[in-house]
Amino acid sequence: MSVHFEERSGVIPCKTPWGSWYQTMEEVFIEVNVPHGTSAKEVKCHLGSRDLELRVKGKEIFKGRLFDTTVSDEATWTLEDKCLIRIVLMKTNREAGNCWSSLLEGEYCANAWVQDQMQRKLTLERFQRENPGFDFSGAEISGNFAGGGPDFSSLQK
Repeated sequence: MSVHFEERSGVIPCKTPWGSWYQTMEEVFIEVNVPHGTSAKEVKCHLGSRDLELRVKGKEIFKGRLFDTTVSDEATWTLEDKCLIRIVLMKTNREAGNCWSSLLEGEYCANAWVQDQMQRKLTLERFQRENPGFDFSGAEISGNFAGGGPDFSSLQK
């Protein structure tokens, strides 16, 4: 029996003053804690292919150039329970080696341990996609995982 890969399982969050962000091979997820009772009318969110801005109740939460490009037509934000803003960005480059080291250029950077864990997760995600039906639930990545792990595409199956 194959185990379906849940790409959000085992997410490695990068904590920030306003919440956290994390990533899969395809998407970047941002979770922003806002004052309870916040309404959607009080949220101003700009989701560009290369830039991001979020203001809540007139206060800037973040603004800047994204670490890498995204597909702006596929970006979304939602306000949940009037206290959490969830932003989903679709990466343009969806390879395992494209592990963002920060959300914005030079801001909200993952420390070395978090960056290492994020890269391991993306490498494992890549292996799971390349080997559907194989149970990776107990797998650990060690060795050459930086840049998406080793390239086995030239090997014969």
